[in-house]
Amino acid sequence: MPTIAQQMSSWSVALHYSQLPDAIVHLAKRMIIDTIGCALGGYASEPSQIAQALAATVTSTQPCTVIGSGQATSPDLATFANGVMIRYLDYNDGYTSLESGHPSDSIAAVLAATELAGLGGRRAITATVAAYEAFCRLGDAATLRYRGYDHVTNGCVASVLGAARSLGLSEEQTHQALNLGIAPNIALGQTRGGVLSHWKGCAYANASRNAVFATMLAQRGLTGPEPIFEGEHGFFRAVTQEPYQLEPFGGAGVPYKITECSIKRFPLGQYSQTVVQAALEAREKMPPVVVEDIAEVNIRTLQKAIDIMAGDAEKWNPQSRETADHSMPYTTAVALTYGQVHQDHFDQEYYRSPQLLALTNRVKVEVSEEANRRAPEAMLCDVEVVTRDGQRYTATVPYHKGHYQNPMTDAEVEAKFRSLAEPLIPAAQTDALLEKLWRLEEVADIGEVVRLTGV
Repeated sequence: MPTIAQQMSSWSVALHYSQLPDAIVHLAKRMIIDTIGCALGGYASEPSQIAQALAATVTSTQPCTVIGSGQATSPDLATFANGVMIRYLDYNDGYTSLESGHPSDSIAAVLAATELAGLGGRRAITATVAAYEAFCRLGDAATLRYRGYDHVTNGCVASVLGAARSLGLSEEQTHQALNLGIAPNIALGQTRGGVLSHWKGCAYANASRNAVFATMLAQRGLTGPEPIFEGEHGFFRAVTQEPYQLEPFGGAGVPYKITECSIKRFPLGQYSQTVVQAALEAREKMPPVVVEDIAEVNIRTLQKAIDIMAGDAEKWNPQSRETADHSMPYTTAVALTYGQVHQDHFDQEYYRSPQLLALTNRVKVEVSEEANRRAPEAMLCDVEVVTRDGQRYTATVPYHKGHYQNPMTDAEVEAKFRSLAEPLIPAAQTDALLEKLWRLEEVADIGEVVRLTGV
């Protein structure tokens, strides 16, 4: 019986662009467009500037390009710098299951490895589908959060498969890349607990950096410990504490998991997407909103959403941007106050605002058994806004706009991209970049696309 790493390697190497249905190719392009837009949105952030400064200290005989700056650096540091800016705004797509997260983070590894290989859009699309498949199947198989590990542990595996497919590694090389990627890269869940730090947005970028490094080692013949999942001291014993079997990967009549990934409407944690949309819908039913007239806000949603977005005291008193965008009560207060949620609302002037904090502390959150029952297919949320004169305004949202059951149109995906890109690059350059991305299968050199993001 092949090991799980061998099964993954065999599937990945056998996956070719010619096998992908047109609808899957189009979905992959939408995700890549959304991800590069999010990267441009995060380009000027402090963590991104630190990552870019570090990347600038290195030159390479195998250079890869950093989004935005256009600088050339080593493949692993290009992956890290790009991954940091992709994740910074918490605006890139997501997948919810036993273990949830952001498979689009692996696109940083795919871009660098495809550029390193001197290949183009078709290879990048295929590698993206491979990375999404791995991330989602692992997320379906077991939870990590409640055992103290972070979802980027699965992300490293996904980025290894994506990078290995980009580089065109053999089945054995891919197998060894998985061994080399998994053994040293088990990430702690404290990344997303307590007062959140810059590392919240850097952890998957680091996993992808390590994944690219592992694939480059495997390409040169280095071997890793095996069996990496089933071994006496392997992944199952150390991380999940129990073995599992993965469901069959996409293809040959099995749907690809990228079809179940959702694009975000708002720049905040995915488990608050329906909450914020419901708050906005309740607000639309109200007379002109005076925040001081709101007596309380009652939210009912699934337990996992509460654990992640309202599970500790810091969520009612955020001390960092990273905590604010992962705070269900704070983002609800922003939505009710301003009638929108913009990335600027996570700057310190907002999350330390006495008025916003006062409303944040009038938000109450409780578990909905109906939401638990419908998860993870839906992220059901009920919001009730109660005013001081006793009026109640309610809204219920099971699928936020952008959820795969309520998807954005291509025009809406493009509008989101433009909103993130055009503060940095001219409209004509944005047009040219979007044209390349929508026709990515025709691009011979993926580096050409990355360089076109130059600020």
